[in-house]
Amino acid sequence: MAHTKLRLSLAIVVAMTVLAGCSSNKNADSGANSGANSGLNGSSSGSAYGDANGNGSDYAQSGRVVYFDFDSYNISAEGKATVDRNLATLKSGSQHIRLEGHADERGTREYNLALGERRANAVAQYLEANGVSSSRIETISYGKERPADLGHDEAAWSKNRRVEIVLN
Repeated sequence: MAHTKLRLSLAIVVAMTVLAGCSSNKNADSGANSGANSGLNGSSSGSAYGDANGNGSDYAQSGRVVYFDFDSYNISAEGKATVDRNLATLKSGSQHIRLEGHADERGTREYNLALGERRANAVAQYLEANGVSSSRIETISYGKERPADLGHDEAAWSKNRRVEIVLN
């Protein structure tokens, strides 16, 4: 009888330990996700992809995001207006400018990396044509790897087809 009580007690302790361990791993993961999204105002090396809930970052509200149509790297009139609003700051500063190209989740990884690169290069060419020194501009593509919105519909995809202008 005492041997059975010991086994039962040991089983309960093991089960509680496993449950407590699973619970703490979940919280640690969500903490890591929120840390990955800090510093999104262009002042650090962070990126502007959304949080674990699929919410776009505050970076998009800073006015330094150029959005693109589906499967396109042509800068729209609205995209040019976004860049134009930032031109005075971009031309006068000595800061390094990183243009981060993104795509929505549709298409292969390779295709979306190439599309994100073409989008970043299009914004770079527009900046250079408007007086920003090419020596200050760097382009990088994240393809579909850093979505601003984790949804799977047109509203989400339209937020993910973008180039973010990050000042360092």
